[in-house]
Amino acid sequence: MRNRSHRSRSVLAAVAAAALLGVAACDSGGGDPASPGGSTRARPSPKPPLWDRSPDSVAAVGDSITRGFDACSVLSDCPEVSWATGSDPRVGSLAVRLLGTAGAAERSWNYAVTGARMADLPGQMERAAARKPELVTVMAGANDACRSSASAMTPVADFRAEFQEAMGTLRAALPRTQVYVSSVPDLKRLWSEGRGSPLGKQVWKLGICPSMLGDADSLNAAATLRRSQVQDRVKAYNQVLREVCAKDRRCRFDGNAVFDYRFGTDQLSHWDWFHPSRDGQARLAEIAYRTVTAREPVS
Repeated sequence: MRNRSHRSRSVLAAVAAAALLGVAACDSGGGDPASPGGSTRARPSPKPPLWDRSPDSVAAVGDSITRGFDACSVLSDCPEVSWATGSDPRVGSLAVRLLGTAGAAERSWNYAVTGARMADLPGQMERAAARKPELVTVMAGANDACRSSASAMTPVADFRAEFQEAMGTLRAALPRTQVYVSSVPDLKRLWSEGRGSPLGKQVWKLGICPSMLGDADSLNAAATLRRSQVQDRVKAYNQVLREVCAKDRRCRFDGNAVFDYRFGTDQLSHWDWFHPSRDGQARLAEIAYRTVTAREPVS
């Protein structure tokens, strides 16, 4: 009897010890002592990334470059070759690369206007926002520099205020829509490349970017100073685009990739030797796609 009682007490002690170990294991594994039975809390769902590398719809705002101006015929828009939303397979627009041909036809919209300046962007943003796009592309600023003279260019402070207003217009309607911002192209390089074309210089005389292209063959001090002033203003505009975009978590600037791109004669319209050709539009689409789909924003 004594031996049996001793064995019983040993078994009970072992069971109790095992139970205590089980409770300790539960607590160390993250059990919630405040919940019934110490059940484990459900883990919160991971937050969606701030930047979606495959947005499902695209709206474009901006100026003549985004309208494909002079890419197909002289002094005419050709939106089908637009780097942002065009359907031409030789261009492979950003919308086609992101959405496919059918998707781009249904879910991309081009609100750019030839001749538009930054002051026109808030109105374009308002129209674009009505479509509720997941991505808006911005290419604007060239016409703010391309004025009748260097003194007529948009002041940098005004340019900043207008771009901020445009971003504010979009954000008031669509807080989560992503924005891709292209830098303004290097207008001085476009003059340098196109001035060898007699046809191009005749078209320039019709009023294309007089501040840079006027008196195209002159290399005197006044003409050189004027072009340098335009060049400096474009650089200042690009700095504004970078800074304003950097303050918005769902905005990506191209890191001056368009400004730095070395457009050659193959990338320029053979009507005016200034606006992008189909090939130039394709290069713009490549830059945009690379920026939008990158894992990290361009520094």
